[in-house]
Amino acid sequence: MRVPVSWLTEHLDFTGETAPLSAQEYADAFVRVGLEVEEITELGDVTGPLVVGRVMEIEELTGFKKPIRYCLVEVESPDFVADDDAETEPKPRTRGIVCGATNFVEGDLVVVALPGAVLPGGFEIAARKTYGHVSDGMICSARELGLGEDHAGIMVLPSGEADPGDDAIDLLGLTDTVIELAITPDRGYCFSVRGLARELACALGVRLVDPAAMDVPGAEGEVIGVHVEDEQACPRFVVRRVMGVDPTAPTPWAIRRRLMLAGIRSISLAVDITNYVMLEMGQPMHAFDSGALKGDITVRRATAGETLVTLDDVERKLDPDDIVVCDETGPVSLAGVMGGASTEVRDDSTDITLEAAIWDPASIARAVRRHKLPSEASKRFERFVDPALPPAALERAARLLRDHGDGRIHPGRTDAGRPLLPGPVSMPINLPDKVAGVQYARGVTAQRLQQVGCTVEVGADDAGIPIVTATPPTWRADLTQPADLVEEVLRLEGYDTIPSVLPAAPAGRGLTAAQRRRRTVSRALAEAGYVEVIPFPFVSPKTWDDLGLAEDDVRRKTVGLLNPLESDRDQMTTTLLPGLLDTLIRNVARGARDLALFHIGQVTLPRAEQVPMPSIGVAQRPTDEDVAALQAALPQQPQHVAVVLAGHREPAGWWGKGEPVSWADAIEAARQVGAAAGVPLRVVAADLAPWHPGRCAQLRVGDWPIGHAGELHPKVIEALGLPKRTCAMELDLDKLPLLEHRPAPRVSPYPPVLLDMAIVVDASTPVAEVTETLRSGGGELLEDLQLFDVYTGDQVPEGKRSLAYSLRLRAADRTLTVEEATEAKDAALAAVAERYEATLR
Repeated sequence: MRVPVSWLTEHLDFTGETAPLSAQEYADAFVRVGLEVEEITELGDVTGPLVVGRVMEIEELTGFKKPIRYCLVEVESPDFVADDDAETEPKPRTRGIVCGATNFVEGDLVVVALPGAVLPGGFEIAARKTYGHVSDGMICSARELGLGEDHAGIMVLPSGEADPGDDAIDLLGLTDTVIELAITPDRGYCFSVRGLARELACALGVRLVDPAAMDVPGAEGEVIGVHVEDEQACPRFVVRRVMGVDPTAPTPWAIRRRLMLAGIRSISLAVDITNYVMLEMGQPMHAFDSGALKGDITVRRATAGETLVTLDDVERKLDPDDIVVCDETGPVSLAGVMGGASTEVRDDSTDITLEAAIWDPASIARAVRRHKLPSEASKRFERFVDPALPPAALERAARLLRDHGDGRIHPGRTDAGRPLLPGPVSMPINLPDKVAGVQYARGVTAQRLQQVGCTVEVGADDAGIPIVTATPPTWRADLTQPADLVEEVLRLEGYDTIPSVLPAAPAGRGLTAAQRRRRTVSRALAEAGYVEVIPFPFVSPKTWDDLGLAEDDVRRKTVGLLNPLESDRDQMTTTLLPGLLDTLIRNVARGARDLALFHIGQVTLPRAEQVPMPSIGVAQRPTDEDVAALQAALPQQPQHVAVVLAGHREPAGWWGKGEPVSWADAIEAARQVGAAAGVPLRVVAADLAPWHPGRCAQLRVGDWPIGHAGELHPKVIEALGLPKRTCAMELDLDKLPLLEHRPAPRVSPYPPVLLDMAIVVDASTPVAEVTETLRSGGGELLEDLQLFDVYTGDQVPEGKRSLAYSLRLRAADRTLTVEEATEAKDAALAAVAERYEATLR
């Protein structure tokens, strides 16, 4: 929210010798009470002659691509001119100025920057010849003066506000400062000058001049009949009427200026006043043309098939969830969002009905998103509006219309509904001290709660413990429990006064074994050339079709989101691959070709039977039973590790063509994870979507499967737009045995015996199984076994293939003899011959 400092100080009572504060001091005060200051804008960045001018004559210049006008502007008061030593009548001094705007006419008051003036941004004004005339100055728009973003036309001042030649810097308030704040959703009362001034009053210790503290006369009969059918949707609906308004009356400059600085465009007197009161007091209002309303007003939910033409001349199809204001003809306003075109205040409207209501925040928020119609009013209704405010806000608006539009206030007022007001909240009076760990002065708790508007009573409970009971003000519906009251006390006392004490860590504690394993796995993959990414864990139901999962695949059973960030991604993922593949596609689209990405994170698996989530308070630590009930209601969330690869494993260059990634690289990544965790993995041929059926491996710990790796299926690659031969691996990290103590490796000081062996097996026999059989058959002396050649050709029988291995044999306590090494080699050969009928080549 943008607010001028001058508007804030109107509502603060600085008495005594209090010196004027700077804008930075006001900003610091906001920060002390927990508000975020985004920007401080000084408006005084204008120097030199800036005056009010009156347009005397306008000459339309033709022959140009855009409208150009040569204007004769009176910019100074009349001077006496000597003529033959005789006094003559004063004559106005004028200047010729070229201007491209067309929103002003002869006789209008405008703002003129004379030669020598410097506007915001260092823009210097000088007399110059353009479009065949000398432009002796510039007629300014609001944006050129730094007053706002409106650059659609020239700033036209209301007649009677000033005279030609008056200093425009003081008139426009260019010595003011605008503070822009980011208001969080829980502080809806701060979307007004009233709320912000109250926060400053608390921070600075001064008295608040409340604009809502006015004498509101009692209703002398109803203005119009109002029927509220859904009291939950509309707890309160108040109507006031002003008659005989001069439709030609301009909006006073003081109001237009503040609207402009707040980022709101001036429209008409009636509309500007409703916006002004909204900014000042926080109560959005709507103005109807009384003559256009037919019969009584009804507030209800829309019915299917109803439509409404809104003020932007768009016909909108209403939803049964929308709240609408209706007369006898049907809907005339989309409640809390935008009014209808049929009852808008027009240029000739003299009888105006003002409406101020309280709407259900959730319904307004849904309507805004449904119709894509965000507004300043809906921004406030979505959060919270003081339910006691409508009568005072309407009285303020009606009086402004009376004073500036020569209107007559109708004595009646319609007030339908009575909203629920906040109830009392009790807590031990020393609870803020315990929470903050600070011994506050006596009476601080009651004083601070009174500052925010609470009615406070101090007593004692049955045990004699001092208790404070606070009844929150109507504008603070967020104060519902003792923790809320504690937060207010701590906030106003200053979070910076709470000492920061780092708890002492007990000796012997640190990362858990699972945390250490996760870091070790992450470090191992990074050292292998993989880059860690953190993709979103949300997926679309279409994802499972793109991955080629069967309809009965358990990975399709997901946990849904009640409030998804994206409407088409409303499910928690059961596998890490969709997020990783999305990241891969995004990087490929941005020019990357050789990619190796990994992610370690949780997946979400629904339980077979959903247990209701228990409701547990925050007044004390939950019991072990409460924690167990919470855990039972949560879905399972095991930790997985996954990688995706595309492009080249080794880049091409002068040394060669490079090595493209393959299914073997994905399997090797799984082995690296297992090695980092201290658990060797077995590789078994498998067939599981989304992997290629002939290039997919299942990873096992013993006989227990924990994941898969390989090349993705061509149809999956085509559906997702992935690079050819993209590979992936995913393991359930929680299924790896957790080793608390890993023995240190033993290195033998004795020399190894190196032998080679080639065996012939059936071409259909998996190499991984042959390798595992050789390793187990070789016994303890077989230190390492590597496959270095696979051959099929004339020298082996048809349907067979030759596998060549290098063996490294070594004993831990002695030098092996040739006989011992040969015996171990023969034992390995015998094991594979017995199981797979292998022969020595």
